[in-house]
Amino acid sequence: MSSRQSGQPYRQYIDGEWTEGRGTETFESENPATGESLGEFHRGTEGDVRAATAAADEASEAWRNRSHIDRAEFLWDIYQELKDRHEELGEIVTKECGKEISEGKADVTEAWHMVEWAAGDARHPKGDVVPSEIPSKDAYMRRKPRGVVGCITPWNFPVAIPFWHMAVSLVEGNTVVWKPAEQTPWCGQIIAEMFEESGIPDGVFNMVQGYGDAGAAIVDDDRVDAVLFTGSAEVGHQIGERVARDPGKLAACEMGGKNNVVVTEHADLDIAVHAALMSSFKTTGQRCVSSERLVVHEDVYDEFKARFVELAERVSVGDPLDEDTFMGPLIEAEHKRKVAEYNRLADDEGVNVLVDRTELDDDEIPDGHEDGHWAGPFVYEADPHEDLRCTHEEVFGPHVALLEYSGDIEEAVDIQNDTDYGLAGAVISEDYRQLNYFRDHAEIGLAYGNLPCIGAEVQLPFGGVKKSGNGYPSAREVIEAVTERTAWTLNNSKEIRMAQGLSADIKTDSE
Repeated sequence: MSSRQSGQPYRQYIDGEWTEGRGTETFESENPATGESLGEFHRGTEGDVRAATAAADEASEAWRNRSHIDRAEFLWDIYQELKDRHEELGEIVTKECGKEISEGKADVTEAWHMVEWAAGDARHPKGDVVPSEIPSKDAYMRRKPRGVVGCITPWNFPVAIPFWHMAVSLVEGNTVVWKPAEQTPWCGQIIAEMFEESGIPDGVFNMVQGYGDAGAAIVDDDRVDAVLFTGSAEVGHQIGERVARDPGKLAACEMGGKNNVVVTEHADLDIAVHAALMSSFKTTGQRCVSSERLVVHEDVYDEFKARFVELAERVSVGDPLDEDTFMGPLIEAEHKRKVAEYNRLADDEGVNVLVDRTELDDDEIPDGHEDGHWAGPFVYEADPHEDLRCTHEEVFGPHVALLEYSGDIEEAVDIQNDTDYGLAGAVISEDYRQLNYFRDHAEIGLAYGNLPCIGAEVQLPFGGVKKSGNGYPSAREVIEAVTERTAWTLNNSKEIRMAQGLSADIKTDSE
């Protein structure tokens, strides 16, 4: 069955069927580079979520009773389809979320890497054998699926991150209810079609399109045993607070950051400038790991600033489907207003603005793209020790502060740690002692040396500390979130012997 009838809005996928759902409202996906509509979608309701979670709950027992390898087989067709449709799907990602075409394609590549990792992991050893104090005992760890996993994913990686969440969840024996971001429902629809075509049993995978109310309904449903969320800190913390009231439920949230690139006096400036440009402006600054703070030593500050500013003034902003484009548009009009407000706030807070491309000149906007949500780099220098909103609050755009420091690596790391967030960071230095100090003392979940602070690989954990989350909903660490561990001890003797010298003698009163 098609996900939509000719000329009608796209439908949701619940219990193996395409359905219009219980509501009457629809919404549209918009190309952020042109403003044109990419499709109309039925908006999911709380009732639709209840139907999806009921289907997932009903399908849970039969699915968990399959082997890991059997469950993984359903993903291999999806893996192959992601590879075969790489060019096509990369273009769709770029059209719907606005990041330039190499990033759109990389999003799809990352998705198939994650599916490959999760499906391949089905044949890897599971659990740990643990020595017992008692020679006649076997002790080991086993994992079992939690049950129904609710997945709520963001728009900036609309293909990769859903598979971070769902591929491992499914292989480990959980069923899934998924809400894609409302800004990228077309990508969500294509993924749902892949699951239908894989022949996965009814109810094992379910997709409800919609807004925050649908996501909240997933979080609140008693049948959902774990929630995986990637998105803003504000929403993630709300989810964490709700789930904390239910002792049987777990929330794994990966959220935002106010990330730093530290450039020491021993930096290779070619690497430093290149890494800073990539960290600050790839995806138009709309990555949770994007760097909005460049912490630069005074000995190299002037040269670094001159080189970084010169490139920021010229970096290509344009049609994201053009291979010569470095930065595409912002995702939507509301987000453009937010970025512009933070740029004005920085100016109001008295920083020294070096580059202001908040509003692009008419000749910088491609023909036919006048209704896109365009913004270029905004770069300024500020006092690293001053408590400014612009240098401490996440903007999620091409908004970058240069922060000059004069001390040693300890001071640089103190500045790096002086935010509420702790997601990603990079250090650029040719001195291995500085690299190691940063590695050991930076309060972050993702650390990079002589690299941009972007570019995760699927086999590595992805997540942060402090306000950035708990680091679970991706890569190998997601297994911790979607399974429960049992410590199993088996006695192979005809006698009972206890650890710690505890007596096992049964003593009775004398007659």
